[in-house]
Amino acid sequence: MNQLPMPLRQPRSLRRWPFLLLVPLLLVSLPGWAMTGELNLTSTGVGLFAVAIFVLAYVLVIAEEKIHMRKSKPVLIAAGIIWGLVGWVYVQNGMSEASEHAFRMTLLEFTELMLFLLVAMTYINAMEERRVFDKLRSWMLLKGFNYKTLFWLTGGLAFVLSPIADNLTTALLMCAVVTKVAEGDKRFINLACINIVIAANAGGAFSPFGDITTLMVWQAGLVEFQQFFVLFLPALVNFLVPAVIMSLFIKDAKPESVHEDVWLKRGARRIVLLFLLTIVTAVLCHTLLHLPPVLGMMTGLGYLQFFGYYLRRSLPRSLERKRERYSRRGDDKKLAQLGSVVPFDVFSRVARAEWDTLLFFYGVVMCVGGLGFMGYLGLLSEALYGGWDATWANITLGVVSALVDNIPVMFAVLTMEPEMSQGHWLLITLTAGVGGSLLSIGSAAGVAVMGQARGAYTFMGHLRWMPVIALGYIASILVHLWLNAGTFAAA
Repeated sequence: MNQLPMPLRQPRSLRRWPFLLLVPLLLVSLPGWAMTGELNLTSTGVGLFAVAIFVLAYVLVIAEEKIHMRKSKPVLIAAGIIWGLVGWVYVQNGMSEASEHAFRMTLLEFTELMLFLLVAMTYINAMEERRVFDKLRSWMLLKGFNYKTLFWLTGGLAFVLSPIADNLTTALLMCAVVTKVAEGDKRFINLACINIVIAANAGGAFSPFGDITTLMVWQAGLVEFQQFFVLFLPALVNFLVPAVIMSLFIKDAKPESVHEDVWLKRGARRIVLLFLLTIVTAVLCHTLLHLPPVLGMMTGLGYLQFFGYYLRRSLPRSLERKRERYSRRGDDKKLAQLGSVVPFDVFSRVARAEWDTLLFFYGVVMCVGGLGFMGYLGLLSEALYGGWDATWANITLGVVSALVDNIPVMFAVLTMEPEMSQGHWLLITLTAGVGGSLLSIGSAAGVAVMGQARGAYTFMGHLRWMPVIALGYIASILVHLWLNAGTFAAA
């Protein structure tokens, strides 16, 4: 594993940050803090055991590099145990319908995210198979970009594209480029992926389409469409502060030059266009029809399936025309390339999706959903907003979202709907969006990139730079409090 330069090497105390972040969740589970409800399990043995199972699962996730166990395994087991405990308690009380409904609603939340992610992964795998990223890598090498230029180019593109294409899709796309361009250089890939995750999350925080949490706030009618854009400068600061510091530790060198004449496989450019059309369809489904964006993404998968069918059926005729053309030109090289042309199979691209990432995402959402149903997330929100100033509560929840995922945290806040000014709603939108960058498991973008750049971008690799990322988090909050002070008038 690559070591950090001495100025940013962490003491052992900082390496225990994930456990320190659990403290707020554990504290509110103590008896006497219970929130009223049908069955409040937060102060029971069952509830405390569920929290312990969740903590144990995350310890195993964190230790993935050391124990060489895929991160999906512990959270899948934990999710089963937590919901098994919920089901058992509710059956004993004759309320099994309530627990079943809660499970189905949590599963629906995951399903929307999983299908969205699956389609994005399928398109990226399709573009990789058609050699789009090999071509892009070849172009970058031909241009002579060094590592620093690549670092800023991919990070900048992630920040610009994520408000439109969402942070998850953008992070996957930029990660695929980095892993191709700097193939084999794990240290640079780790730094570049951290930068991409930060940039994608920051870019997604100032757009209703940039993140699931911003969509939730917009759909709840708490922030108008145009009001999100006042978060642009705070989000930009969140990206630039850690990026500038990390760029100082990138070696002044270029990727190894590979002298290769990369040619795009048939249909590559059209698949890129279909991917863009899919994103547009997803956005229009939400803006015009007020339906979940996943409908547009799944429709886009249909675009790719039909195009794959066209490529297979038209392959013989296409090969015949190209052989005649290349034979007339005497282009033996192109003729030889035709021998390696294979039909496009969309289902092989679906099969190559990072299923460990998808299953890990399922486990996380279901674990947190189960703990939320027991009362822990609502209890945490109640304790914060009931006893703290809204500013400090929103900042703390942004940090907590890095550990337990920003979606259930935002859901808990929206469910409570505390009395807050527009500035405070914008603040929780910002902190929940960019707070996930503190840990690699804190956002959908980080989890997906861990799967995409397996072995190069890891939990511990991200954790070493958390103090630098935290500087960006703090700076973005200060910029928002300063620039948008007028929005913090009493609700």
